[in-house]
Amino acid sequence: MSDAALQAEPTTGSENTAELDLDWLSLEDGEEIRWASTPHKYSIVPALVVGLPLSVVLIGIPLIAASYLQYTNTNYVVTNKGLYSKRGILSRDVQQIGFDKVQNISYSQSAIGSSLGYGSVDVSTAGGSGVELQFRSIPNPAAVQELISKEIDKRQRSESGDADETDDVLDQILVELRAIRSAVADDGDRATGVPPNSADVDVEASPNRAADGAVEQGDE
Repeated sequence: MSDAALQAEPTTGSENTAELDLDWLSLEDGEEIRWASTPHKYSIVPALVVGLPLSVVLIGIPLIAASYLQYTNTNYVVTNKGLYSKRGILSRDVQQIGFDKVQNISYSQSAIGSSLGYGSVDVSTAGGSGVELQFRSIPNPAAVQELISKEIDKRQRSESGDADETDDVLDQILVELRAIRSAVADDGDRATGVPPNSADVDVEASPNRAADGAVEQGDE
């Protein structure tokens, strides 16, 4: 997995992306950033190709400026709990999706993106219609998709382990309840003076009592 694509320190920009400003990001307790990035710097190349020829008539300059500002003001973040996307120049449009809602992840690269090293990661959610969140024009999209998949697998294994632990606790409680019930029943038998196996004793003694009755009748 490329270090350039998966930054260890999210506040440090790589040579392929703009500097990150994550003041907008609010994390929950125990939530940690796994990866963060802006779009790849080469993602503004198409705007330059179109805008530079038009700059002579002042039409291309706003196009290039808008593309550059979008590049520097777009952030994507992966944490151990979910995905974040922030866009906007004058205002902020923040989108968040928890891993428990993620249904499908895919990545794509155009011919230009493949040659320049960037692409997009698309995220679909359960019950959603189509792509709910997209990391556009990011470096090494395949590595980012793999990272997201691993984080989702970790979460699922953790939830499975918690479920198994809960089942073990319930089994222990059931065993203890049975032991308590047995102890209470024994105490009740001792309090009433009834032997624990009185029913078995009566059954075994009944044939002898019948035989004694027959002998007595014969003597008479």
